[in-house]
Amino acid sequence: MGDDEVLLVQHVPLDSDVEDGPGIAVWTINRPDKLNALNSEVNDAIIAAAKDVEKNDSVRVVIIRGAPPPTPEEGERGMPPAFVAGADISEFVGVDSKQIRKAFKADPWAAVWNISKPTIAMVDGFALGGGCELALACDIRLASTRSMFGTPEINLGLIPGGGATQRLARLVGYGKALEMVMSGELMPATEAHRVGLVNHVLPPEQLEEVTMTLARNLHPRRQTGGARRARTTPLRGCALRAGRVLRPVRHRGQGDRCPSVPRPLRP
Repeated sequence: MGDDEVLLVQHVPLDSDVEDGPGIAVWTINRPDKLNALNSEVNDAIIAAAKDVEKNDSVRVVIIRGAPPPTPEEGERGMPPAFVAGADISEFVGVDSKQIRKAFKADPWAAVWNISKPTIAMVDGFALGGGCELALACDIRLASTRSMFGTPEINLGLIPGGGATQRLARLVGYGKALEMVMSGELMPATEAHRVGLVNHVLPPEQLEEVTMTLARNLHPRRQTGGARRARTTPLRGCALRAGRVLRPVRHRGQGDRCPSVPRPLRP
């Protein structure tokens, strides 16, 4: 594989239990030199991977994480860790609005949200914009103490288009969600845990071990049906149906007019 050929999403069987098989699929967003920022290739890879795990009966739990930063050369300052530091806006430089709209049609957040198996975001570092929304699309979020969350799209004159206007409010409440979206300020992991955005906060060196332990507790064959029912019945009773709200909100995030749609974040 050449330097310019990056494996964007990896399926890594980490549980070698003979009876249950691998059971756990780990997706690694692998663009560390770009802080794992989303681009059209990553979005398409996530959508394809989501379809794959739906058809793969041996996969019972999905973990999503970002690749660690590259090792710096001697004397150089290393890059900070990142789960996904938003969208790679360099992809849109010199591109007309029609092409941008075409790129926005890919919805990796809905693809993750609609996976019928439990999903866990393992966040170490920045989870901003579309990266924060990718974590929100998961069922459970674990973060390291050095992680930061935020929806800074407002600084570009946009609103979040990947589900934050709805899923964020469901987790942290309308007022806090509106504050995050309108201010664009970043939130440390400890505060994210306090307001309910994150389930657990851990030292970086413990994050993977605890995440894998949690995944193993979710994946045994005898528990799969129960986990799936818990995910699709009362606990998700207020979930959005068929993207009826999120689709037009995503258009608003692009600057399109959708006058028939209620304002995002309104309860």
